[in-house]
Amino acid sequence: MTTEKEHKYTSNTAIPAEFEDIAPYNDAQYREKIALLVKEPGFEHAVRYVLPDVNYPEFVDELLRVNDQHDFQYKVMGPFLEMLVKTTTSGLSCDGLENIRPDRSYTFITNHRDIVLDASFLNLCFIRNRMPITQVAIGNNLLIYDWITDLVKLNRSFIVKRDTRMVEALEAARHLSAYIHYAINERHESVWIAQREGRAKDSNDLTQESLIKMIGLAPGESPKENILGASLLPVSISYEFDPNDYLKAREFLLKRRDPNYKKSQRDDLFSMETGILNYKGRVHMRIGNCINSELESYAGTTRLEVVKEACRLIDRSIHCGYRIFPCNYIAYDEVNNSHEFESRYSQADVDSFNEYINRQLDRIDVPDITPDEREYMHGMMLSMYANPLKNHLAAGGACKNEESAG
Repeated sequence: MTTEKEHKYTSNTAIPAEFEDIAPYNDAQYREKIALLVKEPGFEHAVRYVLPDVNYPEFVDELLRVNDQHDFQYKVMGPFLEMLVKTTTSGLSCDGLENIRPDRSYTFITNHRDIVLDASFLNLCFIRNRMPITQVAIGNNLLIYDWITDLVKLNRSFIVKRDTRMVEALEAARHLSAYIHYAINERHESVWIAQREGRAKDSNDLTQESLIKMIGLAPGESPKENILGASLLPVSISYEFDPNDYLKAREFLLKRRDPNYKKSQRDDLFSMETGILNYKGRVHMRIGNCINSELESYAGTTRLEVVKEACRLIDRSIHCGYRIFPCNYIAYDEVNNSHEFESRYSQADVDSFNEYINRQLDRIDVPDITPDEREYMHGMMLSMYANPLKNHLAAGGACKNEESAG
């Protein structure tokens, strides 16, 4: 594998001017941006919120002693994420690292459970194994303050422009695709992107065709060659418990009451805080196989055929790679009114899970919830936990092929 020392200096390379609006900061910008960031009251508030016992002046001194992004990742972000693993999970595990070739850069594409931690936990797995970390795609809908933009670009994130007008959307997609291909094929750095815009509220993880179409837009090649050039490598993310499950159920209810309901920026920020700080149980990452070998041999020729096949390969890999926990088996049996998987859990597991669901439902701050609405949200929460197992079972024999390929 590429070693920590060998990877240290890749961020020294200047970013072409055409990508400066969306690209992460490089090392030449690092010290200036970090010096401005630590003076921001909003940043100080966020740090004190996440780290209530922090000595902020000492924390600032530590940040200002960091010289570049490599050290920021290994000396600041790595320890911070290890603290989150220790305090908010029952452990973070990873397998499939052997599927990553040291001479290749990839687009790691994952299901989307948490706004911040999906990519962060994947990168922590890489840090633990002294492997190069990825750049991270983040939507500009979350960048409501300039200091947040600076923070994420210091943290190796590139910006996905959303909520643009139709004429601008195509150009934004071309621009983003060109940057992803530039990062992989010229900077030789891997990137992370979620398989869909926004988290799957019901955990029914399916790749958005529009995402793969975007990747196929890069200039100079056919859509198929562009998709192959991105070296898509699926990763399955499994959280035993989703801290945001009750917020997702709340959103389902509000949309049921008003089909035009839309979350606010404050809702997004609160989801970020909840996902970072609340309990997740066990968390597992399963790294699959790059889809290129199968996609290259695919006989379809039209753009839509190739896009659909890429989505199918990604979904199959993600569904096969789930780690299934007792709560998933319990929810599946409750949703289907069956006892199919009762050997996979105990009555104590059932009681504990049902108590957990009811505690989460009690946290929903919507006025005048009727018994019928509570039952509706209860059903939606059960579906969130049942769907990973449902999709894993539907993948069936394909999972054996995934295991043998890995």
